[in-house]
Amino acid sequence: MDASAVRDRAAAFPREPGVYQFHEGDAVLYVGKALDLRDRVRSYADPRSARVARMVQRADALDFAVTDTETQALLLEANLIKRHNPRFNVRLKDDKSYPLVQLTDHAVPRIQVTRDPEEGATVFGPFTDKGRVETVVKALRETYGLRGCSDHKYSGRDRPCLDYEMGLCSAPCTGEIAESAYREDVESVTRFFEGETGVLADPLRRAMDEAAQQQEYERAANLRDKLDAVESFHGAGEEAVSSRGDERAVDVLGAAVEGDSAVVARLHSERGQLVDRTRHVLEAPDAEDRVAEVLAAFLVQYYAERELPDAVLLSERPADDDVLAWLRAEDVAVRVPGAGREAKLVELALKNARSGPAREDGLAALGDALGIPRPERIEGFDVSHAQGKQVVGSDVCFVDGAAEKADYRRKKLADRNDDYGNMRDLIRWRAVCAVEGRDDRPDPDLLLVDGGDGQLGAARDALREVGWDVPTVALAKEDELVITPDRVFDWPEDAPQLHVLQRVRDEAHRFAVQYHQTLRDDVSTVLDDVPGIGPETRRRLLRRFGSVENVRAATEADLTDVPGVGEKTAQALKARL
Repeated sequence: MDASAVRDRAAAFPREPGVYQFHEGDAVLYVGKALDLRDRVRSYADPRSARVARMVQRADALDFAVTDTETQALLLEANLIKRHNPRFNVRLKDDKSYPLVQLTDHAVPRIQVTRDPEEGATVFGPFTDKGRVETVVKALRETYGLRGCSDHKYSGRDRPCLDYEMGLCSAPCTGEIAESAYREDVESVTRFFEGETGVLADPLRRAMDEAAQQQEYERAANLRDKLDAVESFHGAGEEAVSSRGDERAVDVLGAAVEGDSAVVARLHSERGQLVDRTRHVLEAPDAEDRVAEVLAAFLVQYYAERELPDAVLLSERPADDDVLAWLRAEDVAVRVPGAGREAKLVELALKNARSGPAREDGLAALGDALGIPRPERIEGFDVSHAQGKQVVGSDVCFVDGAAEKADYRRKKLADRNDDYGNMRDLIRWRAVCAVEGRDDRPDPDLLLVDGGDGQLGAARDALREVGWDVPTVALAKEDELVITPDRVFDWPEDAPQLHVLQRVRDEAHRFAVQYHQTLRDDVSTVLDDVPGIGPETRRRLLRRFGSVENVRAATEADLTDVPGVGEKTAQALKARL
């Protein structure tokens, strides 16, 4: 793209805040933000450095997205960098994205807090405080009854679900509300996210006043807290400036850049005591003011889903004034100390950043070894049973090398003593849920099964049968061999890619065993051998008497007081116990 092409394209951009992207084919080369999109993009006709000139020369298209505020542009930029991993941006390898709110592209839209919106959805955000967003979305659902269920759960229902009983949904699935009326409620929610705070604040205030008049003070207090969250929602990027008083939590950041990579060392202090130290790797291609640009990128990307400290001490002033404005709006003090104890802490952080190479990226090493892209999302599977009884399967999830427990799943399988068949059933269940859209989780980049060649073969058979194409490997326990469809890897015990798989495998095993033990302990009592005693009656007996020993000591008259226990059953119990 030459200078005239940049100017021509920029002329069509609005003079509003937003985010712009340079594309090369389907790839995103660079993501930037601007207070005035037209002026900012036009400046690329005269690149300020060789790096920027190379990026512009390679680009063949420009795109933009308008935001309401500079802060929203800042946050959206961070999300897009996370999603597209653009070559010419400074990128934090373990960053997380900011939450969005979507209204899905459906005749009866679903409202959802997400980081990966669906195609065609109406999207609001991004936002900095996920907890506040979830509070507001729940208040909107309580007021306007928008559904939160997946399309699969919505279709084909013949009666409302629990959300309807709890007052969170108006149950359009069963016709409890007409679609036209539901769409009016959707429009009200849309108006709220577009800035009409009163759409939600007014009904909440009326409900709070009514609760107070009826002396329902606990309910009134809950409504007051929701009202506070709602009224603070439409500030600069939805943040409400809070007064933290004394600085109890302080992060100290020092950055060192070498070649195309950088390391940021973070020291965390609470009440004046250092309590944590971490080091983080970033990609930093040809940044002009290298440390300053790295710190600016780190601040906004690292704190995407982490609680902000009361103060941040830096080795240099970040290169982006918008980042500093965002931190000030969040009431975070930012200082570059020149002397004293704070300066010594910064120097300590710099020493940590410069102290040799960062810990090797195990996920990147794993991807390279297996010949696949860096597997940011891995699901691990294991089966547990006792000689074919109480057979269960686990499905654990790791994202960026860390356990994502909200995405754990488990499955009760048919009782049979067949390890390969059980693994085949477990993987088939996961694959069918994915293909039919009954699993809300993103597809994984890699599946790991606990076992050897037999378990891997069973898993691959299930995937072929269903038509779900996901790379799959197995990790055998005894020799720690990694088995793929093409070869067997015997990696050194200190190999970072092996450590990644071991963590996933061990967690899948733990989760499966825990579930199996829960089922085993739930059913293994002598009461099961008594005719007429089923699982529900057994639970009633144990709830009433507390233990099998107390059931044994009870009289027949006491036993017959339990629902489901007649005279014959009571007599059988006494005879058996």
